[in-house]
This record gives sequence, structure tokens and C-alpha cells, in this order.
Amino acid sequence: MAVSALELRPRNGVALMDAALHLCARSTGVWALTLPGGAAVIGAMMYLVEAVRMGRPLLWPSLLFTLAWFLRGASQGAACHHVQALLLEGQGEPQVWTSVKAALGRLPSLFFAVSYLLGLNALLLMLTLGLGFLLVSAQSVSFAAVMQGRGTLWRLYDQCSRLLGPARATATTVRILMSVQVLVFFNLHIALNFALMLTRKLVGIDLTFAERFASLDNVQWVLFLVGLTFALFEPVRAAASTLLLVDGRVRSEGLDLLASVQQLPERNKSRPLGARGAAVLAVVLGLGLLVGTPARADEAEPRAPVTSARDASQRLSGVSIACEGPAPENDERFARMAELSAAERGKLDRLVRAVERQAYDDEDCDSALLTLERGLTQATGTLEAQTRANARAAADRARDILARPEFAVAPPRTDEAEEPTAPPQMSWWTQFTTWLANLLEDLFKRESPSASPPVSPTAGLVSGGQMADALVVVLVGLTVAVLGAVLWRALRKARPLEEGSGLDVSTLDAATLARDPAHALSRPPEGWAQLADELAARGNYREAVRGLYLALLSRLHRDGAILYDVTLSNWDYLRQFKGRSEWKPRFRELTLRFDFAWYGNTPVTSTGYQEFRALTAPMLASAPEAPGA
Repeated sequence: MAVSALELRPRNGVALMDAALHLCARSTGVWALTLPGGAAVIGAMMYLVEAVRMGRPLLWPSLLFTLAWFLRGASQGAACHHVQALLLEGQGEPQVWTSVKAALGRLPSLFFAVSYLLGLNALLLMLTLGLGFLLVSAQSVSFAAVMQGRGTLWRLYDQCSRLLGPARATATTVRILMSVQVLVFFNLHIALNFALMLTRKLVGIDLTFAERFASLDNVQWVLFLVGLTFALFEPVRAAASTLLLVDGRVRSEGLDLLASVQQLPERNKSRPLGARGAAVLAVVLGLGLLVGTPARADEAEPRAPVTSARDASQRLSGVSIACEGPAPENDERFARMAELSAAERGKLDRLVRAVERQAYDDEDCDSALLTLERGLTQATGTLEAQTRANARAAADRARDILARPEFAVAPPRTDEAEEPTAPPQMSWWTQFTTWLANLLEDLFKRESPSASPPVSPTAGLVSGGQMADALVVVLVGLTVAVLGAVLWRALRKARPLEEGSGLDVSTLDAATLARDPAHALSRPPEGWAQLADELAARGNYREAVRGLYLALLSRLHRDGAILYDVTLSNWDYLRQFKGRSEWKPRFRELTLRFDFAWYGNTPVTSTGYQEFRALTAPMLASAPEAPGA
């Protein structure tokens, strides 16, 4: 379950909260470390409330509640250490006893953090009427910060703010999202009352007193639900605070690049393009051809641009006749090219210039006919798509016209007396909500006191207060039993860890990726670029183009412009591109060139590689931050 440094990136509040919930759902160690503190707080709180209600001395109940609250702080510290080891060490499920020992080693600091948070939160609640408790949220990572052992305890809030860094806004969002505990409180109340109702209906046990006790007008029941909800969210608090510190470190230090930066090879400076390369770059073809075709030096004026689709069809027909290709009168694609819209004029102009340059300037009829065939195939596909779009648009316009009121068919008139109409039929949703409301009213309807038989004062041997005490003992006992079962399961599944292991980011995944030469993240962008230059120096231009394209994918993944996945195609990366808008056409051009070179087996020359190198240079040189990162 370890996270590689190459995969760490900043997260928003909702994604971080979702990650915390998933982590708590999959790790039993977090529950084993936080349930003791939660159960102790519930038991001590119920004991204190009972003492207040019965008018007993409050010394021992208050002392027990204070000790339970300090035990809860130690549990939170151990859970934060466990979550951090689970995320960053990369050695499987950590051992619970290791986190317990780490928390015992920092027990005085954790106790100080408990007192510090108690005073700070009390001031925030009193001075800001609870609003500051939601907006001032850096102290929510205090236990995780204390377990890292950085800074001084007297400046704990400043230390938490410094560790969070740019993630302070995310911490506020997570604090607001924690208000979902209110929904959990009401869900627990409804679920327990529903369980009591099923037991009474199905088993036939008289649970009248239990149903009266499990009511929102009972203070003891409300406080028990509050404590239970608080205990259930203890693992989520530990996981969220640790994830917030990891997120802050990612944002401030760039851990997603830390592992790869240490392995960057020294790269030789690339040679600047000469005058010939600059001239080649100025006449780059729009169709993505990788074969360099420098312009003629003795050409006085460029050829006239294409004025219409019919003009392009005639000029391409002339090239086909000059190169002894397929006769235009026998190939209907030449005639259909005149049907292209004006929006395709730029593509036609690039196609005509490329074909005429190869046929007339380079006297390479084979390349010209190959380019012409590709252009005719693409034009045919564009025409078919255009025809389908026009048909759908015409059908939509006809449907809109027929939907107007003037085309509506009037119902026939009848002179006979109208028959009495039946009552309107209710929708299925209205019927369902009505049925559910009646069912809940029947289930939770209290019986009238006059309907129940009078109870003799000597009939029962146990009073209501004693039954309430017994019920509290049973609930606490069940909580302790569940805690014991979870602890036993966690200790059986625990595996020992090596002593002295730190909490630094693991680069095991990076080493694994390095053994896969086809993975773009197996090398940093500079490493792929250096490999491409070496391959080009040996004359392997197709492999060099592939190396440059993998360098580009590696750079875009690290910048957040794409999310690299070996199951996606190059055009999937283009569709999910989130980088600079002015770089998307360049990325599309590079992708088209790479597909022709690598998958289309198009020959690549030194000039073609230099063109590809010049196009990728600006995107590899800088690392802009993607929008929304």
C-alpha cells in the first residue's frame, strides 16, 4: 500500500478526505490504535454524566475523564505514526507495537499537545462563537506534527502551519467536511431504533424501556451517541492529519520529483540548429510527415495558396497525372474533394504544397503519391463525418420545427356530455414516499399511556434508573469486546519491521520502473533526451524519435499536464492534456509525427530528427504548473 514518490501530487480537500476514508477502511491497525482512546472517552463521559445526574462527588469522574482524554491523545499520536509508516515506508502493513513504542517515546510531547489543543479550541469556541474552530484549522495536525519531532512545543501552532505550507486551505476544507459527523449521529440513532423495533416485532421481546431510553429527549442517550460518533471518526482524524502533512510536504518540497532529481545524469548541451535546420523548421508539414523536404534555394516566389476545394482537386489531379499515378477520372475521390467545406482549406493547402514540393522540387514521385494517397483517404473520412453531422443537424432542425405549437394536432371535439374523469394517478415516487411516511409513522408511534395497563409499584423488582445503569454497562462492555477482537486480529496480522527504519519517502517503485525500458517514468525527461541524442549519433533516428517522445510524456506527467498510464494511447494523452493551451497544437503535431515514424514505419532522416528535436525543446526546457494543480 506504499506510495511511490513519483506518484505523489497535491490533492484537494475532497480527494484527501476520500483517501483518508479508504485508508481507514483497509487498515485494521489504525482502528486498533484509536479504539482504546475512543472507548475510554465514551466510558468516562458516561460515568461523569451519571455522577452529575445523581448528585455524586465529581472528583473521581472528572479525573477519569481527564485521563481518558490524555489516553486518546496518545492513541492519536500512535495512529498518525502508523499511517505515515503505512504510506511512506513501503514495507507492507506496519506492526502496531512499533507505533505504540514510538508514541510512548514522545508521550510528554503528546500530553502537552493535548493540553495545548484543549486551551486553544476552548478560546476559539468562546471568542468566535464556534466560527474560528472551523476556519482556524492548522492545529488539527498537531499530533502528527509532534510525532515528527520538529520545532518547539511552545510554538506548536506555528510549527503546524509551517509543515502544512500551501495545504492550509486544504486543512480548512477537511475541517469543514468533518461536519459529516452530524449525519452519522442521526444515522446511528435511526439504525439502533430500527434494530430495537425489529427485535420487538420479530422476536417478541418487550423492549419498551429500551425504546424509551433510545430517544432524543434522553440526555444520556444523546451523549452516548455523541461519544460513539466521536470514537468512530478517530481513525479518520489520524489519517486525514497525516495525509495533510504529506500533502503540504508535496506542495512545498516537490516530493514527486525528489527521487528522480537525485538520479539525473549530466547532460551535454545540444548543438544549436544551423541555417539549414531553421529553414527546414519554417516549412514543417501540417500532416505530420517526418521526412525533411528543404525548400529550393533558387525558387523566386512561393506557389499560390489554395483558393478553394475545387482548385485543390485540380492541382492534385495534375500531380497524379505527372507522376503517372491513378487517373483522376477513374478515382471519384478527386471529384469528392471539391465538396470539402471552407474550414478544411488550410489542410488542403498544406497537402497540395507538400505533394507539389515532393513531385516537382524533389522529383520524388513515390513519396508524392504516398502523401497524396494519405490525403485522399483523410479527405474521404472527413466528408463522411461531415455528411453524418449534416444529416443529424437536419433531423434536429426538423424535429424542432415539428415541435412548435402551430404544428400540434388538436384533439377531436365531441358534443356528447363529458364523462366524469377519474382522479389523477399519482406518480410512483409520490406513492413510494407516502407509503414510507405511513410506515415510519406506524413504527415509531408511541403507545398511549392510557392504553397500557397500570403498573403496580410492587410488581417490578428493578427500577428504571437501575435498568439505565445496566444498559450503559452493557453498551460499554460491547464496545470493549469489539475493541479486544480488533486488537487480537491486528496483532495476529502484524509483521515485524526492521529497527531504525525511518519515515523517508521510498524510491523502491522508481527502481522497479527503471527495469522496464518501455515505461516513460523509468527515466527522467533529461535521461530520455540524452538517450535520444546518443541514438541519433549512432544513426538510429526512429529509436531517437521514440526516446524524445517518451521524454516529453515524462515531462508532461511530472508537470501535471497528463496522467501517464501504460494502458492509454498517445491520443488519450492529447485528449486529457491540461497544460498550456498554446502547447496543445505542438503536442498534437509531435504525436502525429511519432505515430507515423514508430507505428507507420516511415523512414526518419537526420533532418527529420532535428525537426522533432526542435519541436520538443521548448516543452522539455521549462516546467510550467498545470491549471488547477
